[in-house]
Amino acid sequence: MTVPAARPPGSAATGTRGLVEADTGDDGTPGADGATTKQTLAARLTAARSGARNLAGSVARRWRRSLQFRTVVATMLLTSVSFVAVGGFLSNQITGALYDQRFDQFSAEATEALNREKAVFRNSSAADTDTTSRLVLDSVTGLVGSDSDAPRQAMLVPISTAEGFLISTTVSQEGATARMLPQDLQSAVATGEDIYWAPFVIPVTESGATDAPGLAFGTQVALPPEQTPYALYVYYDLSTMQSTLDDIHRVLWLAGVVLLLVIGAIAWYVTRSVVLPVSHAAAVSEKLAAGELQERMEVTGEDEVARLGASFNHMAGSLQDQITQLAQLSQMQQRFVSDVSHELRTPLTTVRMAAEVLHDAREEFNPVNKRSAEILFDQVERFQALLADLLEISRFDAGAAVLEAESVDIVQLVQHAMDGAHPLAERLGSDLVIVSTETMCVVDADGRRIDRILRNLIVNALEHGEGRPVEIHIACNPEAVAVAVRDHGIGMTPLEASRAFDRFWRADPARARTTGGSGLGLSIAMEDARLHSAWLEAWGDPGAGACFRFTLPRRQGTELTSSPLALPPSSGPHREASGSHRDAPGAEGSTALSGHDIGDGTRQGSAS
Repeated sequence: MTVPAARPPGSAATGTRGLVEADTGDDGTPGADGATTKQTLAARLTAARSGARNLAGSVARRWRRSLQFRTVVATMLLTSVSFVAVGGFLSNQITGALYDQRFDQFSAEATEALNREKAVFRNSSAADTDTTSRLVLDSVTGLVGSDSDAPRQAMLVPISTAEGFLISTTVSQEGATARMLPQDLQSAVATGEDIYWAPFVIPVTESGATDAPGLAFGTQVALPPEQTPYALYVYYDLSTMQSTLDDIHRVLWLAGVVLLLVIGAIAWYVTRSVVLPVSHAAAVSEKLAAGELQERMEVTGEDEVARLGASFNHMAGSLQDQITQLAQLSQMQQRFVSDVSHELRTPLTTVRMAAEVLHDAREEFNPVNKRSAEILFDQVERFQALLADLLEISRFDAGAAVLEAESVDIVQLVQHAMDGAHPLAERLGSDLVIVSTETMCVVDADGRRIDRILRNLIVNALEHGEGRPVEIHIACNPEAVAVAVRDHGIGMTPLEASRAFDRFWRADPARARTTGGSGLGLSIAMEDARLHSAWLEAWGDPGAGACFRFTLPRRQGTELTSSPLALPPSSGPHREASGSHRDAPGAEGSTALSGHDIGDGTRQGSAS
């Protein structure tokens, strides 16, 4: 137990007054020095808090991102808990064993000495005060022990209930008083005849140590000649034993800290030997994903990590070979399509000329030949359209498509596309309706490609509209313009909508194309949209129709963040020109596909 140092009277008040006087001016208000000091302390406190937050954030990030850091920290924490538990157990065992052993020794010695002196007092023939005083002094002096580990001292104290004191308190150690003995022990000795003991704290030992642990034994004796009751005590100074225990504790703590550091270093080295190859594998994987197919792991040794590296390198080599082979096959396929398409143009032109001659003279043929001439002419027209689409796709695949942007009016382009699809709409019995309040929406775009996108979307809606009206919604805002083509025909499932832009794909393979299309219209439309950094998205609901939304930035180089139209748009007659929103994915029965997600002309999106 540590006793606080005595403080002179009035020292706290004096110190406080001096501080207040230093921080105030003549009129009692805070001075400039005091304000500066407070600002400095506040700044330091703020900096300390900021540093603590930064440190905590850095440790948290390190904990999340580093397996090695987590392993080492967890190992050291668990080891620390184990050390504290084991160290506490060992400390208690050592302390208990040492105390029990010495207590038995002290108890035997004290009992023997006290009984001996008790008999001396009982059998003494002293008849006056001087003789009794010399007897007491000799007894107290004789009880002093010189054991270096636990020095023994003695004390004779009058019992408070006794009358006619002959001898005052006698001690063998200078400065010792009866007040330092436990009150319970004094009460037991005063009322009993046995030998009693109790631990206590010695304020100052003979060696000068303060607040040292001690062990006191006491019994009641009768002093001659009147057999006056007194309390005789012997007590042991256990400061040397406590010092030994403190040394043992310090050694245990030091050994624990050293062992903890050693275990931490071992854990760091072991985890590093495992994590380092994994980190290298992750870095190589990222490079492989970025297209650096020649990257490989360094393999050393023959252990599990080495086998993992060898297997990884073998896998990377196989992937490189397969990707290279697929790239070569893709290039060969693209070149084949391009070459065949170009080579077919000349004979197709000759066949078309012959088909036109036969078609123009079909009235002179018999009915069978007349029908054959008409079929030949239609199929040649379809073949020519397919060839043109194949050539366009080959240009996209080869990266030769060029955007020729100019200022165009989307409203006029929609009108032009509707005029081109009007004959088909009449034949199918569908009405084309513009739902918009816009009269002009000017954008920077390639007019020919935008017209082709709109024409493909309108024709596709007419083919699948089941003769119902087809709505064309137009809306724009300062950043983008959107056109949505909505039909109310057979509709699409989310899976079908996710494949709507695939090449040559049909939702129903048995469904005949009424216009003899090539099956590449929506794929080409997606490529045109991608060339404009635009969005081309599809939505469908079986039995409720489908909707294709085309969103185009008004200025080239601008990234789209929202669309002026919903998907699908509302069925009202008008749209607000200033409205802008992006549909949240996950609507039931809908699939959103955007042009910037397209690769190699094939939609690879998923239902959302």
